[in-house]
Amino acid sequence: MKCIINRRAQFSASHRYWLPELSEAENIQQFGLGSRFPGHGHNYVLFVSLIGELDKYGMVQNLSEVKKVIKREVTSQLDYAYLNEIWSEFQQTLPTTENIARIIWQRLVPHLPIVRIQLFEHPELWADYQGNGMEAHLTISTHFSAAHRLAHPDLSYEKNSEIYGKCARPNGHGHNYHLEVTVKGEIDPRTGMIVDLGALHKVIEDYVVEPFDHTFLNKDISYFAQVVPTAENIAIYIRQLLEQPIHDLGAQLYKVKLIESPNNSCEVYCSQAASSLAIAQGSEPLVTSV
Repeated sequence: MKCIINRRAQFSASHRYWLPELSEAENIQQFGLGSRFPGHGHNYVLFVSLIGELDKYGMVQNLSEVKKVIKREVTSQLDYAYLNEIWSEFQQTLPTTENIARIIWQRLVPHLPIVRIQLFEHPELWADYQGNGMEAHLTISTHFSAAHRLAHPDLSYEKNSEIYGKCARPNGHGHNYHLEVTVKGEIDPRTGMIVDLGALHKVIEDYVVEPFDHTFLNKDISYFAQVVPTAENIAIYIRQLLEQPIHDLGAQLYKVKLIESPNNSCEVYCSQAASSLAIAQGSEPLVTSV
């Protein structure tokens, strides 16, 4: 029986986004504050996912040995290091979150049966790498606050109450929504980026956070005049808003995750992503709720 296990590790390191072949003005234009000398630091959190058959002891791998390998090959070398200089790979391709994840994979795959590397630069930015050449995923987490009422416009109050319960009350209620936007793309062999991070932040802010924040969704967002703003429908609409602008940046929108509360969340995959996961048929986006 195969099983996937995950091991967490962490390290603190600094890096700088700077290409010597570019002028100072070009580096600032390309990398913004990340280009400042002598660099900046992060407390990185690393998750290493391993797959394998359970042995007679009920383990995929002995986690004590896994810990030693991760420390030997990765964290002991990167902890309190200046990444641009510590590994030769980062002199060729800058140590962005997605590229660090890719190189960690390369360092560990000769020793462990890994299926995924997930690297958090901070709680609102992380990368996933699964060994597919230069392809990686990058996720931005953000939030907005909004009110909504769950009530179909063609149904009576009694019927809406029967379907949606307290959520159908006439004056609505609010949530602090947490939004995770995941994009997919090829890591640039020089900059280490799959997308301009500043531009991606701006797209999410301009198309979603600013228009949605502190609104009554049913009344302030025209789309929801006739569409019930459930978490599922909100996520689908966000997907529609972001897919083309992210494509224009040179990446592909992969997934939108909307966390309505600690108890309720929803994920919407783009159709291509769903097909690649073999979890959806046809061209409709996949929606999952928890």
